[in-house]
Amino acid sequence: MKKLMIVITAAFLLIGLSSFAQEFEANTTKSELKWTGKKVTGEHWGFIVLKDGKLNIKNNKIVSGEFNIDMNSINCKDLTDESWNQKLVGHLKSDDFFGVAKFPTAKLVINESQAFNKDEAVVTGKLTIKGITHPLTFTAKRNGNTYESTITIDRSKYDIRYGSGKFFDNLGDNMIYDEFTLEVKLVVE
Repeated sequence: MKKLMIVITAAFLLIGLSSFAQEFEANTTKSELKWTGKKVTGEHWGFIVLKDGKLNIKNNKIVSGEFNIDMNSINCKDLTDESWNQKLVGHLKSDDFFGVAKFPTAKLVINESQAFNKDEAVVTGKLTIKGITHPLTFTAKRNGNTYESTITIDRSKYDIRYGSGKFFDNLGDNMIYDEFTLEVKLVVE
């Protein structure tokens, strides 16, 4: 009888523990955030550093998460001329774009996801850039402790108007497309 009670207690503990969310911390050294911005005459790309983050998983779903992005870390990798590279990065950090002096951190808060099916799930959350928050939906692919996604962001929603055809006429070849992509490789532990 005593052994039966131990087995029943252990079973209830396992069932109870599986109903709690597991929290994972982002490994900021192994995680990558690659941005790509396009204009009429080409594109530029680089990286931004993930400052910190956590992800909560329960019943094969992402139930919550919060990630802080260090906007001061933005760099450009496609321009090899150092002078042009510094000019572009300085412009991206300026008030024309991300205004990093006033808004040094962007934030992604995950509200929920669908259950992972074949290691893919649709995720919903909110993205804050320049103190402006908008909802966001994207697909995440899971491979062990790594989650990957390509997120398309409309910069004009975050008051980033420079070179935008939505706000300025007759830009011609100087127009910069409003949407940019963020390729996310999130490694959690």
